[in-house]
Amino acid sequence: MSVPIPFLDLVAPHVELEGELTAVFQQALRTAGFIGGPMVDNFEKTFASFCGTQCAVGVGSGTDAVRFALMAAGVCPGDVVVTVPNTFIATTEAISQAGAIPEFVDIDERTYNMDPEMLREYLEEKCIRDSRNRLVSSRSGRPVTAIVPVHLYGQMADMDPILELADTFGLLVVEDACQAHGAQYFSRKHDRWFTAGSMGFVAAFSFYPGKNLGACGEAGAVTSNDPKIAQKVRTIRDHGQAKKYYHEIEGYNGRLDAIQAGILQVKLSHLKEWNRTRREHAAEYSRLLGPADHAITVPFEAPWSSGVYHLYVVRHGNRDGLMAHLKDAGVGTGIHYPIPLHMQQAYRSLEYTPSAFPICEKIALEIVSLPMFPQLQVEQQKRVVNSILEFVARGTSSRVLVG
Repeated sequence: MSVPIPFLDLVAPHVELEGELTAVFQQALRTAGFIGGPMVDNFEKTFASFCGTQCAVGVGSGTDAVRFALMAAGVCPGDVVVTVPNTFIATTEAISQAGAIPEFVDIDERTYNMDPEMLREYLEEKCIRDSRNRLVSSRSGRPVTAIVPVHLYGQMADMDPILELADTFGLLVVEDACQAHGAQYFSRKHDRWFTAGSMGFVAAFSFYPGKNLGACGEAGAVTSNDPKIAQKVRTIRDHGQAKKYYHEIEGYNGRLDAIQAGILQVKLSHLKEWNRTRREHAAEYSRLLGPADHAITVPFEAPWSSGVYHLYVVRHGNRDGLMAHLKDAGVGTGIHYPIPLHMQQAYRSLEYTPSAFPICEKIALEIVSLPMFPQLQVEQQKRVVNSILEFVARGTSSRVLVG
């Protein structure tokens, strides 16, 4: 039997970088620099430069990053934050843990990201102005204060119209860039490219091990072009203290470990090359899957987008059958995400109907994530695609394999 193809390989990159990563640990041991310090400071500066922002603040996880970003931006308990149901629950957990209420708009069927027209419809038709001229959700009666577009699967949401709507309605934009390290967006308004995390008022990143830039544990970061926002995040992440034992507010223990910061600093120097390789793998997948274009929907990349393919997500009408076939062939797969958030038991209290967001619900039954990581080999991709073509051929009279 052929060697199985994993959905994700976290061993190979760490073996390749073992010497550099071990040196980080040795430095921490020899300096006792475990919390904060030069390794965290250096990573924050380097990551801010990578994202094209003035500031970056390391935190304990991606969930911390989204929560602290919302809090620092000024989202208050009882506010409504608008996002999408096609994302990991950490997005909405962070909204809830900041004291706010998540409400949803549907996604674009091609990009799987927030549909600006659905956002416009929500703001214009499902909100009203109260006696204080605040934008209020008709659903909950709560003031709407922020929008969280999620840059899903490594491709940025269509930010120009989202930012325009936010400006029109007086809302904050908090980017969830947890899957989009290094992704870029061409702004038609500004006639230039922007990097994920640099367009909103504030942005959040996750460095969970499987991300394009992953720690060897939990880690995250907040980016902003506003130093005051960055300082608020620093205060929130460190028990609300701007100075040791002087607590301006109640905060959290959400600091970034120095060892993780050092590991991220090492990996960040390789990220552009890893992202370039991911894009090559994505192009090769799409080319090889050409013979199955009648049955398999490959990722769509808008002309204003340069994605980094954290995930390579395809669609098929018999997703479960396809995954079973790939499993039998020794190919690892995943689903991101099988149950939209508005249908999760955790959000039953929001009282959304099962048909509230038809596009999201439709694609949730069809999407499957194929193996994607920088060390993926072309021969492995051919095996993955041949297994897909074999499955597709069952429903046709032809059988096409790639060599």
